[in-house]
Amino acid sequence: MRVALGVSYNGQRYNGWQSQTSGNTVQDHLEAALGRFATQPVPTVCAGRTDAGVHGIMQVAHFDTELSRTPFSWVRGTNTYLPADIAVQWAQIVPTDFHARFCATARRYAYVLLQSPVRPSVEAGRVGWVFHELDGEAMQAAARQLLGEHDFSSFRASSCQAKSPVKTMHRIDISRRASPASGPLDGLHGLGRPGEPPMQTCYWHFEFEGSAFLHHMVRNIMGCLIAIGQGKQPVDWMQTVLDARSRDAAAPTFSPDGLYFLGPVYDAVWGLPTRAAAYDWLP
Repeated sequence: MRVALGVSYNGQRYNGWQSQTSGNTVQDHLEAALGRFATQPVPTVCAGRTDAGVHGIMQVAHFDTELSRTPFSWVRGTNTYLPADIAVQWAQIVPTDFHARFCATARRYAYVLLQSPVRPSVEAGRVGWVFHELDGEAMQAAARQLLGEHDFSSFRASSCQAKSPVKTMHRIDISRRASPASGPLDGLHGLGRPGEPPMQTCYWHFEFEGSAFLHHMVRNIMGCLIAIGQGKQPVDWMQTVLDARSRDAAAPTFSPDGLYFLGPVYDAVWGLPTRAAAYDWLP
């Protein structure tokens, strides 16, 4: 039978999702745990690979097995052998024509960004960081230029293995949540630039949904959005970058720290969960 799993992980310690000779990837640890529980090798196929340092809220993977186990047993048994920062959230028996990658109709990512004069500490590795005020309206206007079907070559890493750079961006949502500590913190001396008003500490939440994503695509888009949000580039620069179809036209790749793979989108006919508990943790 074929079993689908929903997997969450903190990517800080790992070299991405895909198995490597180092053995230090999320897939390596998942397959090792599955193998120990099943007492036989269990290769997996995932919905979308993530880079080193990138987190997963609900990665979906599937595997085939002749073993008869309940979904609950696959969850508890596999988690017994996984590191503390990787956990199977759910398991479900699916038809053999289900494929974690090819049945996905879209994929979702979120980027969590801390805007603060002081670098993150408790959130280190789990949020990106900027120490300049961002213009939300400018970033939203720039993001709208990316909606629809485009050639995203300007946001594609040189190592990308995708057959085509043409993808469809369905949605980009940008929101801001002020930190409760922003008032007292901003009043402290020495945290702002001389002659400038104090910066408001807040979290920015960027959410992307598209048909598929190229290697480093979200991080490269983030680099451009932040450049526009800081006023280093005008809003219409995003269209210029997109039209250039050249990686050299875009901003540098932004940090992986605040990037989360929220998971794939499937047709309801498969009956798979659409959310995991970790969704509610993100700012």
